[in-house]
Amino acid sequence: MSAAVLPSVATARNSNGHNGTLTADHAASLLSACLTARRTSELHAYVVRVGLDSDRAVAFRLQRAYAASGRLDHSLTLLHRTQDPTAIFYTSAIRAHSSRGLGLAALALLSDMLSDGLLPTAHTLSASLPACRGLALGRALHGYAFKLSLSDDSYVATALLGMYARAGEAAAARALFDEMQPDPHVVSVTAMLTCYANMGALDDARRLFDGLPKKDFICWNAMIDGYTQHGKPNEALQLFRWMLRSGVEPDEVTVVLVLSAVAQLGTVESGKWLHSYVKNSQRVRLNVRVGTALVDMYCKCGSLEDAVAVFHGIGNKDIVVWNAMINGYAMHGDSTRALEMFAQLREQGLWPTDITFIGLLHACSHSGLVEEGHKFFRSMEQEYDIDPKIEHYGCMVDLLGRAGLIEEAFQLVQSMTIIPDAVLWVSLLAACRLHKNMALGQQIADYLVAKGLANSGMYILLSNIYAAVGNWEEVARVRSMMKANGIQKEPGCSAIEIDRKVYEFVAGDMSHPRTDEIYAMLDKMNGLVKEHGHVPQTELVLHDLDETMKEKALAVHSEKLAVAFGLISTKPAATIKIVKNLRACSDCHAVLKLVSKITGRKIVFRDRNRFHHFVDGSCTCGDYW
Repeated sequence: MSAAVLPSVATARNSNGHNGTLTADHAASLLSACLTARRTSELHAYVVRVGLDSDRAVAFRLQRAYAASGRLDHSLTLLHRTQDPTAIFYTSAIRAHSSRGLGLAALALLSDMLSDGLLPTAHTLSASLPACRGLALGRALHGYAFKLSLSDDSYVATALLGMYARAGEAAAARALFDEMQPDPHVVSVTAMLTCYANMGALDDARRLFDGLPKKDFICWNAMIDGYTQHGKPNEALQLFRWMLRSGVEPDEVTVVLVLSAVAQLGTVESGKWLHSYVKNSQRVRLNVRVGTALVDMYCKCGSLEDAVAVFHGIGNKDIVVWNAMINGYAMHGDSTRALEMFAQLREQGLWPTDITFIGLLHACSHSGLVEEGHKFFRSMEQEYDIDPKIEHYGCMVDLLGRAGLIEEAFQLVQSMTIIPDAVLWVSLLAACRLHKNMALGQQIADYLVAKGLANSGMYILLSNIYAAVGNWEEVARVRSMMKANGIQKEPGCSAIEIDRKVYEFVAGDMSHPRTDEIYAMLDKMNGLVKEHGHVPQTELVLHDLDETMKEKALAVHSEKLAVAFGLISTKPAATIKIVKNLRACSDCHAVLKLVSKITGRKIVFRDRNRFHHFVDGSCTCGDYW
C-alpha cells in the first residue's frame, strides 16, 4: 500500500472503532472518491486482503471506479466475476462505454444483461440509447421502452429525443419534445436545436430558440453553430453580440464557432475584436484549440502576419495547428513557406495527416510546382500510409490543369477508384477553358450532360467555353438547358469591411447611399489605369455585345465597385481588403494591380480559391492563378 492510501485507511479504522478493520461502507466511500486507476488498484488490493471484495456494494464501487479512471477492461472483468449482477451493475458498465463512444460494446452489454434475464431500468435505457448509431436499433429500443412503460420517464424521453435528433428525424424528435412541455430538460432543448441546425432548418431552430425563457450558453452555441455551418456567418455574429448583451458568458466552443463565422466573412476587424476578447476573458484561454481557430481566421481574413504571430505564441502545437498554418500559407500563395513548414513539423516528430497533404498540394497548385506535387501525392501512400481522398485528387487535377497538363489531368480522373465529384469536373473544365482546349472541354461537358451530372458551375463553364470561340448558338442552347433545369448562375458579390460594418456589392450595383461618389471614383480609376496602358479585356464578356457595351460591363464588376468604395472611405495609406464569392476575372486582376501602383495602396483580395496581395503594381500570385 502506498503512503497516499494508508492514512485514509488508518483514519477509517480509528473513526469506526472496529479494532483496525476497514468496514464495507467506508471502503465503498473511499472508492467513490478515487480519481485515478492507480489509487483504485491500491484500494482494490487492500479490500481483497481484508476480504471485502465479495461485498456487493464494494464490488460495484470498484467496477465504477475503474470505469471512471479509464480502465474499462478492469471494470468489465469485475462485472463478469460478480455473482448474479443486478441491473445497476450492467447499467454502470453500459453508461461507461456509451459515454466514451464505444456504442457497440455498450449495446453488447445490454444484450448480455437481457440474456441474464434482467429487465432494464429507465437509467439503463437512457444510457443505451446514445449508443445507437442506426435508426433501426433506436426504434427497437423505443418500442421496448414503451412495452416496459418507461418511455414517459424524463431521462428516457430525453435520450430518445437525442437519438432521433442525431438520426435527423426532426418530426419524431419534435413530437417527443412537445410532450415534455411546459418544462423540457435543457438537454432536450439542446438536442432539438442541434437537430434543426444540422438539417439546415434554421427558421424552426430560431423559433424554438427565441421561445426559450432561459437560454444557457449551450443553447446559444447550438444556434450559432447552425448559422455558421450553413453559410450564414452574419447571423452567427449578430447572435453572438446578442449573447454578450444578454449577460451569458461564452465558453471556448462559442469563441471557436464565432471565429469560424468571421473567417467565412473575411472581416478582419471583427476577428481582431474577438481576439482581444479572448485575451481579456477569464473563462476562455488561448489554448491550442482557440489558437488554431485564430490562425485559420486571420489567414482567411487576409492577415497572414497576425496568423503567424498567433501560431508562434501557441505552446505544445499539435498537427492541427501546423495544418492550419500550412493551409494559410498555401491560400496566400506563399508555397515556399508552406513546404518549409512541412519539413519543420517532420523534424519535430509530428506525423502528417490527410489535411496536411491537402494544404501542401494546394500550395503546389498555386505556384505551378508540378514535380513537388507529384512527390507529395506519391508519398501519401508510400511513406505515410494515407489513402488519397477526393480532395487530394481534386488538388492534383487543379495542379496539372493550371500547368497546362490537361490530358494528364484527364487521365488521372479516368484512373481514379473514387467516383469524381462536381468540384473535380469543374476544375478540369476550367483548365480546358483557361488553356483553350475547347475540344476536350466540349467532350467532357457533353459527357456530363448526357449522364445528368452537370451542375450550375459546369453549365456556366460549358457556356463560357462556347462563348470563347464565338459559338453563340451553343451558348443559347446551354442557357436554355439551364433555364429548363431551374439552374441559375450564382451572382458575383464582393464585400468590404469599413469600421466593423460589412458592405456588399454586385456588378452594376446602384443601391449604396454613396453611389454617386463610388461611381465618380470608379470613373477616375478607369481613366487612370487606361493612362497607364491598360486595355480592357472585352473578350472576357461572354455575351454577344458590341465592344463599347462589353467595356461598360467590365467596368462595373463588383470588386471594382468595392475598391472604389474603399478608396473614398478609408485613410490614404490604409490597406483595402476585399472578399469575393467567385473567382476574379483577369481584367479585374490587371486593374487592381495598377490601382495599387497608382494610389500607393496595398489591396488584399480574397476570391473563391485564394488570396491576392496587390502591392505597387504586382501581385503575390505572380499572375499564376
